Amino acid sequence: MFSAKDFRRHCVLLGLCAAVSLTAARAAAQSPSSGASDPGAEEAATAHQTAPVVVDGVTLFRVTGVSAYPAEKRAQAIADNIRAVAANRAYALQALRLEEEPIGTRILAGSQLIMIVIDADARLEGVRRPVLAQACLSRIGEAVTDFRRDREPKLLIRHGLYTIAATLALIFGLWVAHRVVRRGRSALERRYKEKIHGVQIQSFHLIQAEHLWLLLTGALGLLWAVIALTVTYLDVHYVLILFPWTRGLANSLFAILVNPLITIGAAFLNAVPNLIFLAILVLVTWYALKLIRLFFVGIDTGAITFSGFDAAWATPTYRLVRVAVVALALVAAYPYIPGSESQAFKGISLLIGVVFSLGSTSLIGNMISGYSMAYRRVFKVGDRVKIGDHIGDVEETKLMVTYLRTIKNELVAVPNSVIVNSDVVNYSTLAQREGLILHTTVGIGYETSWRQVEAMLIRAAELTPGFLREPKPFVLQKELGDFAVTYEINAYCNEPRAMNQLYTALHANILDVFNEYGVQIMTPAYEGDPKEAKIVPKDQWYSAPARLPDDENAGGPKEEAARRLQDTSRSTRTDDGLPKKAG
Repeated sequence: MFSAKDFRRHCVLLGLCAAVSLTAARAAAQSPSSGASDPGAEEAATAHQTAPVVVDGVTLFRVTGVSAYPAEKRAQAIADNIRAVAANRAYALQALRLEEEPIGTRILAGSQLIMIVIDADARLEGVRRPVLAQACLSRIGEAVTDFRRDREPKLLIRHGLYTIAATLALIFGLWVAHRVVRRGRSALERRYKEKIHGVQIQSFHLIQAEHLWLLLTGALGLLWAVIALTVTYLDVHYVLILFPWTRGLANSLFAILVNPLITIGAAFLNAVPNLIFLAILVLVTWYALKLIRLFFVGIDTGAITFSGFDAAWATPTYRLVRVAVVALALVAAYPYIPGSESQAFKGISLLIGVVFSLGSTSLIGNMISGYSMAYRRVFKVGDRVKIGDHIGDVEETKLMVTYLRTIKNELVAVPNSVIVNSDVVNYSTLAQREGLILHTTVGIGYETSWRQVEAMLIRAAELTPGFLREPKPFVLQKELGDFAVTYEINAYCNEPRAMNQLYTALHANILDVFNEYGVQIMTPAYEGDPKEAKIVPKDQWYSAPARLPDDENAGGPKEEAARRLQDTSRSTRTDDGLPKKAG
């Protein structure tokens, strides 16, 4: 426990942290307003008005300009003056000098003006004008020396020989590289082509050997092209940089290749902290999802229990929590994704959002319906259900759709949104505990005692194997019609998948019992009393094409029904009336 003194100390520290945070936030909010006096803005504005002075591809320094005399024109004029002085060997290096004037510092070669260093140039470099003028004088002297040395005949001849040697070396290197790549391809073909054909066989021809071989040879060709282009580029760059007239072109080629690499490298280095944060976030999210999955697996297996939380809810709840955790991680990671602030990234994100919103209306509706069904516990896999006009067993429940296997061995895919909006009858939920009531109706004339009818119906139900003895069957008088009384026999069973067999056996037993006791069934319609009762005499029960049982002592209707059900069970159908699955 904390003492009062510790509590006060923590409160003071918390208050100091809050004060520092508020101060930092206020400073960050006010910082943009000082942009008018920001020296960086002035430097940025000045940088747009500068240009480099370039002689023989070498940048000497940068100069400023004004609207009347732009920096580009001034830099070009200074470069022309330097080249003119360097080309005229009458000007010795000792002739380069400085001369101070009120408007600036003049740099001359004898009496020839090269340039004037002004205060704006000094402000650009952040030094005093005399210091900048001396630096510019030194750079001009180096440029004149290099200009004259690079154009000496002996050096030009030597560089010409270097060019010939470099070209021959390039040709020889390309020839050697081509030979090496060709021999490497032959070696690969000898050692691995048969193995690649084996990969095709093992993948059941999903991977074609020709395609795999083309991929491998294409990689070798790409390697050869990269080597050839790299060696050619290095040779051309070396040759161009030897001569002063092409040195600028060499520098341009170097910048074309290197500048993108420098930009990519700088962007990568700047993104390293963000990438580290993203890696840590991915690691934390992965472990969090793993821990959450273990928790819900414990609920699903019964190792962890909560009152009021059904184990069947574990999987859908885990999916929802997983989506929420991943969405939260994406929201946290978005600002740290490299390029997330670019317009292209925002445009792609907007396009994906629009496409998803336009095409996912029914998708999301089915997903919500799937979760709604999971929490409502409408049915589970294996239940016999009726959805709309379809009666069958639940084969599989997915997030979007539920699959039913009908009694005709048809696989019906029912969208979950349809199930949520339809009446669902589950025959299996209460069948094991309380029993499923199967019922059918018959119409019997008023001349027959209802007690006799009820007794016969109950006897027909008792003769039907598959019905429960407890609770006992019962009869309801549904309607007193114009010509007949409608009776409904109700019997309990605990196997919903055998409904069709039980109904068939029950109807057969009703016909047999009523025929046995000479009672005429009036349904489905009644037009008038016949001269003779419409019953089937016992000696005509097995009229053609029906066959007498092999055992002469086969017995009455009860034994007949038992034998019929036994024959059915030995047929090609399963106990639920469905054709047996192949295999």
